[in-house]
Amino acid sequence: MLPTSIDKITIDGRIFYVKRDDLYDPHLSGNKFRKLHKLIQTPKENLDKLISYGGTQSNAMLAIAKLCHLKGWEFIYYTKPISDAQKQQNSGNFYEAVKLSMKHIEIEHDRYKEEISNLRFNLDSKTYIVDQGGAVSEAEDGLKVLADEIKEQLKGLDVKSLATPSGTGTTALFLAKALPEYKVYTTPCVGDIEYLKTQMSALVDHLPDNLIILEPKKKYHFAKLYPSFLEIYKKLLNAGIEFDLLYAPGMWEALLEQTDEEVLYIHSGGVSGNKTMLERYMKITLSSKPTRSG
Repeated sequence: MLPTSIDKITIDGRIFYVKRDDLYDPHLSGNKFRKLHKLIQTPKENLDKLISYGGTQSNAMLAIAKLCHLKGWEFIYYTKPISDAQKQQNSGNFYEAVKLSMKHIEIEHDRYKEEISNLRFNLDSKTYIVDQGGAVSEAEDGLKVLADEIKEQLKGLDVKSLATPSGTGTTALFLAKALPEYKVYTTPCVGDIEYLKTQMSALVDHLPDNLIILEPKKKYHFAKLYPSFLEIYKKLLNAGIEFDLLYAPGMWEALLEQTDEEVLYIHSGGVSGNKTMLERYMKITLSSKPTRSG
């Protein structure tokens, strides 16, 4: 596994560096291949099956599906009920994961938490559960590899701040722990700051002092469409790099408004889901246009 490259871009007159973890693999990329490092290194004969759960726009879902496809492992993924329209889509993370032989099981809303909590009962030795979003302590191994790459690649550059958006906060947490000499910025993309701290605190005894959680501009709901997010996406695309539409816009918004130094942004991948997100943006754009009478 070769170190991923670092590119330099200019946004609003500011220089940013971008660690291109999105280029590792179209499906198994970004912070997901870092979190899954231990499983990537696991000999295929050691396991038969991976189980996970969460949302059907999940980048982790697609990454695990690709990993299982490469290893020849069965992959079972649990979600709450989804619409027939989504099941029939011919693009997006869910579609790609099913193509990679993911077995999808729906659980009714009122039974979901109980069923997920029961998944660990009666597991055999060749079945492994990956918690939602890859939020497992084993992710620290892969993020230590990332931290070592960053330290080596930033030699000679006057960059002392890193940034990565947070769902569960696993990437930001373990990066901050491994790189105490750097500031590590993050912002919650699911829930608020207190929810994010709770998620992180489940993995460590205390949060590192160099981990800085930036307050979002307003309360954003995950996967909801925001015109400002689309504008940030286009601005970044014009600068030369495509980012995802779920996590990246909120992080970039916070960085541009609340920091002023040069920052290394860890690209989280996830651009495979942009096609369906852009289709959704297109629909609301068309529906909001006035119609001509007459």
